[in-house]
Amino acid sequence: MALFSLISVLFFVGKHNAFALQDVTADLFGAENHGTVAAFGDFFADKQTDIFIIREQSELVIFLADSKTPYFKPKVNITKDILPRDTVITSVVPGDYDGDSQMDVLLTVQIQKSKNTTVLIFWGNNQTLGTITVNSFNGDMIPDIFGVVNPPLTEVCYLTNRIPVWRNALSSSVKMRVPHSNAFIDLNKDFTAGDTVLENKGPTSTGTIQHCCFSMSFSHCLFLADGDGDQDHLLPVCLDAACQHSAIYLAKSGSKEWVTVLSDFQWKGTVWSFVPGKPSQPLALHFGDYNLDGFPDALVVLRNTSGGGQQAFLLENVPCSNTSCQSVGRMFHIHWDQSDLGAIQNAIMATFFDIYEDGILDMLVLSQAEGKNDLIIHALKNNFEADAYFVKVMVLSGLCFNDCPEDVKPFGVNQPGPYVMYTTTDSNGYLKNASAGQLSQSAHFSLQLPYTVLGLGRSANFLDHLFVGIPRQPGETEIRMKEWTAIIPNSQLIVIPFPHNKPRSWSAKLYLTPSNSVLLTAIALIGVCVFILVIIGILHWQEKVRTHTHTHAHTQIQWCSKCWPLPGDLLL
Repeated sequence: MALFSLISVLFFVGKHNAFALQDVTADLFGAENHGTVAAFGDFFADKQTDIFIIREQSELVIFLADSKTPYFKPKVNITKDILPRDTVITSVVPGDYDGDSQMDVLLTVQIQKSKNTTVLIFWGNNQTLGTITVNSFNGDMIPDIFGVVNPPLTEVCYLTNRIPVWRNALSSSVKMRVPHSNAFIDLNKDFTAGDTVLENKGPTSTGTIQHCCFSMSFSHCLFLADGDGDQDHLLPVCLDAACQHSAIYLAKSGSKEWVTVLSDFQWKGTVWSFVPGKPSQPLALHFGDYNLDGFPDALVVLRNTSGGGQQAFLLENVPCSNTSCQSVGRMFHIHWDQSDLGAIQNAIMATFFDIYEDGILDMLVLSQAEGKNDLIIHALKNNFEADAYFVKVMVLSGLCFNDCPEDVKPFGVNQPGPYVMYTTTDSNGYLKNASAGQLSQSAHFSLQLPYTVLGLGRSANFLDHLFVGIPRQPGETEIRMKEWTAIIPNSQLIVIPFPHNKPRSWSAKLYLTPSNSVLLTAIALIGVCVFILVIIGILHWQEKVRTHTHTHAHTQIQWCSKCWPLPGDLLL
């Protein structure tokens, strides 16, 4: 009975905190929680993700992860004195652009209010810095720069060995949207990422979908929505010019049909809607598996159409419950009553981030304070305690392993293009698979993480198959992919694809992260052991007392028989 009560209490505590958020801003940043979060990356090559923050639109500060509070400290600065005069930083894209296995930092800027975008790269040198869409266009695992210099011709710039070389990118001319949402990702499961370019076909009639275009600017996303292993297309849109009504549409891979997965933005008589996008801050959803159920959720900022401000909301990926989404089987549900998010007023942006490197995605929310130029950064810890598991995968460039130049560690690179997929059997015996691309987007504050977190749900079984692939060079037909089997849940896998053309030689480092259920099980086991020891102790004490009492009584009888004369003796 006592054991049942102990387990019940532990179960109740875990369930009670399942969707709670905790404000940990002071623990993370101290008093430095201001600026615009622009990118993530392991700048110090210590397997800890650092944060790149823009301040006053003209300065970049890199907050390095630390084991002591505050857990993120400003260490590396690119000040306005280094940049040209009147420079406005529009985006930050960390990556290894010259192939030396050290993180460089690319900035896109506008100088003196020019309409043209200028690209500046600060080369990495032993965790220091000297003086657009990014992908590995030619499959050499060195990020390249893809963009438009002379519209409508697209070009790609290779920066290997710090020598810029320009080449035509696409075979046909494309008029790209501004802002765009192009992606570099595998759509046909050949483990080779390709460019998905969003072309501007001009405005269409309100509320209709034609050539992926709506009457208002929108964000185009690719993610796994229904757990079938394919990358689906997702479109958050405004349905009218004033953006009073919004919706999210989804098209499955290979399908031209757009299905509504969210259209109800009304709560307690108040209608909410997307914040209309603009070039500096386009309409965007940021994805992450909040509850590790294997279906990516989203964070988005909505505004009160009645003029009551704007807040960040969690969109949970749930089974479809209405007729409009039956063909895809999934839909989004808005968590209206998430008080921790609702307490942050005038939210501008929200994204997922694994603060404590434990595989559970936390949240960063940016808000605008009155009278201040910089945004305020809020950090919310996800106290998710349910019995769910994950696998976290980070694929490196593989340009070197044990022989890196200048003895640098090969971990500090943001590698776009790798593709991760797993297949396994869930607790009910059904086949389950999921897939994701690593750093498929980089422009317009996409805020993608340099690793992939795939939820496994409540299945604690080993992953049957984990596949990792990287882009191959043009003209090459053999797929660059390797399979790992029997991967332990709640583990982080760092894949080093070296050499690129020999997948059998690729290596992986496995790091385990004990889940909270393991901790609760250990506590319950210790409690049971203590309970059993107490029972044994009590029984042993009772036996000892009983033995002592019996021995004492027997001694008294023997003493009495020896010292006192019998009745017959008295008569004599």
